[in-house]
Amino acid sequence: MSTETRTDLYPTRGVSEVATPRVDPVVWSPPGARGPIPQSDLAGFERDGFLAIEELIGPDEIGTYQAELNRLITDPAVKADERSVVEPTSQDVRSVFEVHRISEVFAKLVRDERVVGRARQILGSDVYVHQSRINVKPGFGASGFYWHSDFETWHAEDGLPNMRTVSVSIALTENYDTNGGLMIMPGSHRTFLGCAGETPRDNYKKSLQMQDAGTPSDEALTKFADLHGIRLFTGSAGSATWFDCNAMHGSGDNITPYPRSNVFIVFNSVENTAVEPFAAPVRRPEFIGARDFTPVR
Repeated sequence: MSTETRTDLYPTRGVSEVATPRVDPVVWSPPGARGPIPQSDLAGFERDGFLAIEELIGPDEIGTYQAELNRLITDPAVKADERSVVEPTSQDVRSVFEVHRISEVFAKLVRDERVVGRARQILGSDVYVHQSRINVKPGFGASGFYWHSDFETWHAEDGLPNMRTVSVSIALTENYDTNGGLMIMPGSHRTFLGCAGETPRDNYKKSLQMQDAGTPSDEALTKFADLHGIRLFTGSAGSATWFDCNAMHGSGDNITPYPRSNVFIVFNSVENTAVEPFAAPVRRPEFIGARDFTPVR
């Protein structure tokens, strides 16, 4: 039996909530490194923990991705797949995970230099896809996601050691300020909020519909919001928001008639591959937290 111990830089899921200052860089590439992101925008990403892009996908391309999303969410075989999350009330498909393996259309998007090139520049290395999914928020009552840090879950339940992971949310429909858009607390990525409470076995089955374990307290969220404020992201189809893995974020319910859909891709550095979970009894399934670390080419 191995007696090797490992260092946990970001303890969580203990008896109490603990705030830990970030020890990892935000932008991992050296100053002046070439890439599609201007240096001024990289500086903004480092400061705020996010970067909004008005048009990552052009108007002449967006229809292809919208059609593919609609095909996937209306396919009975996809709905029955374990990689799909179904809205409890309407029984409509809410999310489809590992979409870059299910769909060649989204696989090509992952390999698109406009997408993966930005991830490499932020993370300073080759990258692989830790997670991908399409999210669908239909009108008239689709529920939101409560405030959370993705890294808290990826560290606790997937075993990502360091904050060397970045996400991009690409809008496939108009994101209004009323239809349950993404909200981020600027600068919150500088502090890791370790949450209280143990991780139940197979927690992912519940958390994909409603977050419970890994949820910050009201008191902590109030302090974060008072300190950092809250930014709401809007934009037309084809716009994108890049955000750091530790940014505190969430979204509200969509009670408007207007759906909100996006494709969500998580890139992790090949130098930050997953180990055993830091605060969970078992790993999550590979379609949620990848164990194939092959670089995107």
